[in-house]
Amino acid sequence: MQKIRAAVVGVGYLGRFHAQKYAQAQGCELIAVVDSRQEAREEVAAELRTRALGDYRELLGAVDAVSVVTPTPAHFPVARDFLGQGTHVLVEKPITETALQARELIELAAGARCILQVGHLERFNAAILAAEPQLRSPRFVECHRLAPYRERGTDVNVVLDLMIHDIDIVQTIVGATITSIDAVGTPVFSDEIDIANARIRFANGCVANATASRVSFKTERKLRIFEDDAYLSLDLQQKILTVIRKRPQAAAPGELPVSIEERSLEPGDALKAEIDSFLECIRTGRPPVVPGEAGLTALETAMRITAQVQEALAARAGGASGGRPPGNVHVAGR
Repeated sequence: MQKIRAAVVGVGYLGRFHAQKYAQAQGCELIAVVDSRQEAREEVAAELRTRALGDYRELLGAVDAVSVVTPTPAHFPVARDFLGQGTHVLVEKPITETALQARELIELAAGARCILQVGHLERFNAAILAAEPQLRSPRFVECHRLAPYRERGTDVNVVLDLMIHDIDIVQTIVGATITSIDAVGTPVFSDEIDIANARIRFANGCVANATASRVSFKTERKLRIFEDDAYLSLDLQQKILTVIRKRPQAAAPGELPVSIEERSLEPGDALKAEIDSFLECIRTGRPPVVPGEAGLTALETAMRITAQVQEALAARAGGASGGRPPGNVHVAGR
């Protein structure tokens, strides 16, 4: 099979890593990197010995696969144009700004028989992969995703920037529809919501409590999953999985009837695994781990949480604030 011709649109902090993985991947050739900022694109292109372009439209019909790692407002037009040319697309999360846009991309991909994968990177986290075989019937899930403030990523609120990772994971492991959401949050340093908490109830009785903050002093990415007879603690940052499971009886008098297993996992390279999986889907035609439909589901839940928080903030302020006016499509990297 010929090498897959790949490109990356948007080579900021994250897009640069995408480009590096394609350049290193077996059976793949990095054709070009695209960014509206000349210095950014030329620096990455020189590092990886590929072409630097300022307009992604020069690549339409000339590549087999593309990563879209632009600010969120550009996800839809860039992904749409490439899918329209029969190019397979890996688009960073959130998939798009609106559910309508996401549905259009899903339909385009299906019609063109293209892979549409969404960059929910935590699906490839070693702790998540190790926990999946252990999960039976989650009853309560607690998520904490905390990070210091930084300008990068503030084109969207903290729900769409950080919490959406946990929304995707929780909805995947619970596998039931949502019956209700209670959410609170507030801006702190940006014009968007910087800290938020959501309590999500599912039709099967499971409850998830998710907290996301980008105004914390420390970085933390943890999940705690409670089942009828077990407790799983996942440290997604340190790659540690702890499983405490109930046993029929204590081993000795006074001991709790539980078994405790803690595993420190090899950190691996989640982004490499994500891109390798994307390329393998292109070669074999198998569905991606995180298809467009999963990206849409996570986006819809994140938008419900966002709307609820914004309504509460507007009520507290005595009136709704207007949204930002639409602007031009920029393909500067995230």
